[in-house]
Amino acid sequence: MAEKNTLNDIAARAGVGVGTVSRVLNNHPNVSAKTRDKVLHAIAELDYRPNFSARHMRTQRSQLLGFLTDKVATTPFAGQIIQGAQETAWQQGRILMVVNTDSDPALTHAAIEVFLERDVEGILYAAMSHHVVELPPSVHKVPVALANCFSADHALSSVVPDEERGGREATEALLRQGHRRIGMINFADNPAVPAATGRQAGYRKALAAHGIAFDERLIYHSEDDDERGFVGTLTLLDQPDPPTALFCVNDRTAIGAYNALHERGLRIPDQVAVIGFDDQAIIAGALRPTLSSMALPHRAMGQWAATELFRQIDRAAAGHDPAPTHAMLHCPLVARRSH
Repeated sequence: MAEKNTLNDIAARAGVGVGTVSRVLNNHPNVSAKTRDKVLHAIAELDYRPNFSARHMRTQRSQLLGFLTDKVATTPFAGQIIQGAQETAWQQGRILMVVNTDSDPALTHAAIEVFLERDVEGILYAAMSHHVVELPPSVHKVPVALANCFSADHALSSVVPDEERGGREATEALLRQGHRRIGMINFADNPAVPAATGRQAGYRKALAAHGIAFDERLIYHSEDDDERGFVGTLTLLDQPDPPTALFCVNDRTAIGAYNALHERGLRIPDQVAVIGFDDQAIIAGALRPTLSSMALPHRAMGQWAATELFRQIDRAAAGHDPAPTHAMLHCPLVARRSH
């Protein structure tokens, strides 16, 4: 095994003191550019790597963040939350420790304990779907930020999609195309599901802004993910005055809507326009015609949550109370060929 070089070796190679080497490694401003270049050149020549444990003891910072998810790490599109958080963490010299709990409370508790044992500087919790979460009390021992979810008492900083604005803009996009009979195929009517209530509230506000009366018959609710779009579309089409456009609560629902419209021999978007929600590329880009959809800001939520953790960490280090903050991020329309 090759002998590990030390700060003394770097100092000797660069012709400076050990203290100067330490200041360069810690990015201290009181080092001239010429001296910094000499030290960095010596570090590269010796292939020196700092000792993590020693740095942790010196700075009292582990440079680790705990990233806890329910199912995000195993999904093809929500994993962008991890990507956004990792990018932001890396820019700040931190590493994420990711644990996917599959919504198991026991595993969630155990993972938080492991994070605390590793002396993480903060914990980011991300959820697959927008909903209220309850985490073990031990999580409050370090700064915490929630992504795509929130705590009931709002005591933890959180970032979520702006569901209502997304629903309003989806409906407005259809209204701009001249549609006045717009059906909505939604999740089950449940006030505990922000996506269902928020997107429908936005739908209603868009109609009201255009002087169109809300028609309860144009709303279809269902808990069945696989049949919601298909059965809902057929139900709406069977009305005496069927819709000429459909706003689907998610892209999976839009798949069923497409199948129902094809079965009835109706062309998209010529006879019935369709807009989805989530912008799952594997769905929206594969359907024919390609599906217009409102994009959930997963990557941006990960970036926001990581940035919020650093704000809390810095405020705590300065002796200030890191009061929680909350944000709602825009869900933009990704226009394709279905509307």
